[in-house]
Parts: sequence; C-alpha cells; structure tokens
Amino acid sequence: MKRWLGVLRDPNHPVICKIEKVIDETPTVRTLIFSDEEMAKVLPGQFAMVWVPGINELPMSVMISEEEGKAAFTIRRLGKASTGLYNVGAGENIGVRGPYGNSFTIKEGKLLLVGGGTGLVPLIRLLTFVQPTDDVTVLIGAKTKNEVFFEGLANRIITKNSHKVIVATDDGSYGEKGLVTEIVEKIINKNQFDAVYTCGPELMMHKTVQLSNEKGVFVQASIERMMKCGIGICGSCCMGEDLVCRDGTVFDGDHLLSNKEFGYTFRNKAGIIEKY
Repeated sequence: MKRWLGVLRDPNHPVICKIEKVIDETPTVRTLIFSDEEMAKVLPGQFAMVWVPGINELPMSVMISEEEGKAAFTIRRLGKASTGLYNVGAGENIGVRGPYGNSFTIKEGKLLLVGGGTGLVPLIRLLTFVQPTDDVTVLIGAKTKNEVFFEGLANRIITKNSHKVIVATDDGSYGEKGLVTEIVEKIINKNQFDAVYTCGPELMMHKTVQLSNEKGVFVQASIERMMKCGIGICGSCCMGEDLVCRDGTVFDGDHLLSNKEFGYTFRNKAGIIEKY
C-alpha cells in the first residue's frame, strides 16, 4: 500500500477523483483530467480500474497530463460503460483503483511505436521515458482524418529527439493512405530498429509483432481483453494460459506468437470465444 493524502492507499480500493477538465480529442474521443499523484507517475503500460457511479467499472490505460500531479483517461464512446465514462463532465466524480499490470521494457536507440485509436495512450506515456539520444518513429493509425488525435502531443514530447510522427488513415483523408501495418512493413524493411512497441486493435498488433519478429527485432505489445476485476481472480481476461490483467498487459513478441488466441480469437462479455 502507498500513501495518499497522508494515509495508506490500498490499490484495490477505489479513490474518488473529481474530473477537473474535459478535452474533446475527436467527435467520439475525450480526455478526462483529474488530480492523482499516484496515477500521474505510473509506468507506461500500467492500467487502472475506473468506476463510473451507477453504471459499471472498466479498465483504462492511464494517460499523461501536461500538468504536474494530474493524470487522465482517454475514452472512446462505444459500449455502455465507455459511453458512461465519456459522458462524465467536469466537476463530477469517478472511482479509481490501481495501478495494475506490468510495463514496457524501455530500450534505447532506434525505436518504433505503433498505435491505433486509444491504444496510443500507453505509447504517449512511453514517449516521456525515451532518452534524448533515441531516434523515435511514431506511427498513428486512424480510419479517417476526423479520428486522428495526439499527433501534435507526440511531436511536442519528443521535439528534442531525432523523430518522425507518421499518420495513416484508412481512407487517405489525412497522412498516408492505408492501414498502419502497411506503413510498418515498409519502414521496418528499410530500417534497423532496436525495439518496437505497439498498442491498439489486436489484428494491428498481431501483424506488427509478426513483422518485427521476422526481422529479429525486440517487440512488445500491450494487450486488451475483457477485464472485470483487474487482479487475476475472475478469469475474464484469460488469453491461453495468461491472465492479461495479472501477467500483462505487456507481453513480448515471442510469447505472444506462441499463444494460439492472440490475433485469432477473443472472449466476449459472456466468456464465449469468438473469432476476429
């Protein structure tokens, strides 16, 4: 347990946090900013369980804030719980417990970060850990121009590094046209990276891990699965023999490619296995 406001903080009991600011990133994505010293300093890849009063609890990667002592959650409006969190306004409260999970292994040198949608959140935090001498390439995937976010923030964080921030949209309305994995394949064949990190839709991560592994490049992915408890009890997030909340969410590429579920199947809310 850690101290919070002078008392011991149990990560398994929610702390009530007031939303102080809401930022509209896209028509369907918002960032909610709140004060929390503990969440402000989590490692890249760690997550929290977020309670939306009267609705549900859901797992969320912890977004950085450019303000001292503050953290954030970036949420896409989708299901009941995510829409409930999306609709929380400034001055309203949420419950936050954690942090949980492991984190990315931070390498130095020539780095490639591949993100799609709100999967950019742990990668943006990872950018705050890179060394000034690192050469960093960030790939951002989105369906269309209106769904591109964090491009400017990524550039600001690594402005003093040798870097590139490349956007790919499915419809070609902004940046390069096509799937972000098509860009991954092009640049990974032309460059020798020291590490690749990815988070986003699982099919995107699966392809990125495959391409990196074929080139013998160290690669890690932050995996999303159905999580109900966050502490390895309910088993909802199992992926093969792994419990994503307890053993992850970050896994090495070799381990992921040995898992028969990664990139092929997932469990829905009822625990039924479905194919991608």
